[in-house]
Amino acid sequence: MEMDPLMVGLIGMIALIAMVFLGVRVYIAATVVGMLGIVSIIGWSAGTGIVGTIPHSKSTLYSLSVLPMFILIGYLAFHAGITTAAFDAAKKWVGWLPGGLAVATVFAAAGFAAVSGASTATAAVFSRVAIPEMLKNGYDRRLAAGVVAAGGTLASLIPPSAILVIYAIIVEESVGALLLAGFIPGVVSALIYAAIIVGRAKVNPELGPPVKGYTFGEKMKSLPGTLPIVAVIGIIFSAIYGGWATPTEAGALGAFVVLILAFLHGMRTKQLKEALFETAKLTVMIFSIIWGVLVFVRFLGFSGLPEAFAEWILGLPLPPTLIIILILCGYAILGMFMDAIGMLLLTLPVVYPAVIGLGYDPIWFGIIVVKMVEICLITPPIGLNCYVVNGVRPDIPLQDVFRGIGPFFVADVVTVGLFIAFPSLILWLPQQMLN
Repeated sequence: MEMDPLMVGLIGMIALIAMVFLGVRVYIAATVVGMLGIVSIIGWSAGTGIVGTIPHSKSTLYSLSVLPMFILIGYLAFHAGITTAAFDAAKKWVGWLPGGLAVATVFAAAGFAAVSGASTATAAVFSRVAIPEMLKNGYDRRLAAGVVAAGGTLASLIPPSAILVIYAIIVEESVGALLLAGFIPGVVSALIYAAIIVGRAKVNPELGPPVKGYTFGEKMKSLPGTLPIVAVIGIIFSAIYGGWATPTEAGALGAFVVLILAFLHGMRTKQLKEALFETAKLTVMIFSIIWGVLVFVRFLGFSGLPEAFAEWILGLPLPPTLIIILILCGYAILGMFMDAIGMLLLTLPVVYPAVIGLGYDPIWFGIIVVKMVEICLITPPIGLNCYVVNGVRPDIPLQDVFRGIGPFFVADVVTVGLFIAFPSLILWLPQQMLN
């Protein structure tokens, strides 16, 4: 007896979640379940034919070419030592504040996020650059570890962000609009982190004493080291906002500028080879996930599960705001066990139609979801950024890292509440582009 396609879709979703929890890589699980599901619904010949065309048809999308450009910018910036210059400048300008070195770490991480787009990379490099400086100046090690783990998450929002590009590709929205939309929320997140640090350090000065004594001349001399960050931000935003280049072209130009500045800062051929090799590895990994999950998405389309889920959500006797909060709570729970890219690729095909049916803006929802991904990067039991900090600094126990991110978790929840209450914080900048 032929099984109902909707039931096949439900079985496939359950099978995929089970395989992921058992440790099967997302792209393998999604490909296997998606292919078997398509074949079971439309037959072997037609099903395998569709599955076989997806990698090529999706790889040739022009919008995907922005990913390797953004990834390359991040690795070039890392190998050029731009993080050290960013932290040095932030330390000299805001170190006088209560908890000043921790505040400097947040701002420097936000700056590096503008040339990186990789949360774990940001956490890793600042574990080496910022934590020793904070501990040397008597900072609480939980605060030092927590601010680095939390600061790394800013790379998910502040463009160039690979996560935002992937969201745009899945839901077929403007990459440029999403990148612009992430800027103000990223800045707001950094400012709320800084306010939390200053407030805690005022109440308990032993957490993070201020660092003083830098002259105005020393502060000014620290600014040239931030030139690569300023250049990339200027290129990407002027290109997208002004419309004189596509995000891919802006990414390529940004990568070229960072390459030149990296060589001027002392990068050698060996480091360039490492940056190119790491870029290729990460690009292949991301594309593999995209291919696999797009097979699964096609399967869901044949099953009718997204439409059925949307109808169920729209039929609930609950206010739309409460439904959105429940969906975000679901992301928070799922993010405890899954990586960011896999979580977005697996949930959006089902959740997105329901959210749009509720009348919410897709750009707004994208930023909210990516902010939830940030939160998942610092929450146990996975909390990938916390493991990265502990891996770089094994002298700081993992439990201390998780305790250190507690105040920043609260700050993130407050930030999400602000974005829900005031959508214009997200939508104002992309609306200016459209106008």
